[in-house]
Amino acid sequence: MKQAKIALFDFDGVIVDTEPIYDIFWNEAGDWYQTGIENFADVIKGTTMPDLMKKYFSDRPEEFQKMVIREAHAYESTMPLPPMPGSIEFLRTLKAKGVKMGLVTSSDTSKVQRAFKELELEEIFDTVVTADRITRGKPDPMCYLLAASDLKVSPADCLVFEDSFAGIQSGTEAGMRVIGLTTTNPEESLKDLVYETIPDFKNITFEKYLEW
Repeated sequence: MKQAKIALFDFDGVIVDTEPIYDIFWNEAGDWYQTGIENFADVIKGTTMPDLMKKYFSDRPEEFQKMVIREAHAYESTMPLPPMPGSIEFLRTLKAKGVKMGLVTSSDTSKVQRAFKELELEEIFDTVVTADRITRGKPDPMCYLLAASDLKVSPADCLVFEDSFAGIQSGTEAGMRVIGLTTTNPEESLKDLVYETIPDFKNITFEKYLEW
């Protein structure tokens, strides 16, 4: 059988369909906090909280930044985590076939731990890279390179599943093959940036994975 690549997954917009839920919070926050940026949620997709603070709120007092972080974490702690169609089944199929997997997300560890418990994913991933483990967020390739290092594999032997432009750039610059999910951005805007696009995991078989 053909040797399977390592599978590395982003979380929001890939495993769970949370991007529309985040959009509600961050678009309102963009107005509340007077960023002056239209469609703020779209602009910051894939950005870690430290990078978000540095890039968009560095001119605000420290207490203001702490307030934004507290409100975002409070929102995250109760927001629903609906699985993307077919995602949980696809993860379990790969696990059953012996494929090593990693989660590479801009979210923090506390959110990921809640998600693992609610979605029963505790035993799925062989490594987890969250915002707490990196100093440079997507689109920097640091997070994906760290996942490959954790698993002691070459970046060229990794297959990345991403939905955001920042995440796609991160995986590409890490030297990995990227499959783009059209859950956040239209296919037309992604198809020239990735190896292949898919709408979700609903009809994705293990044989298709091996083709990639």
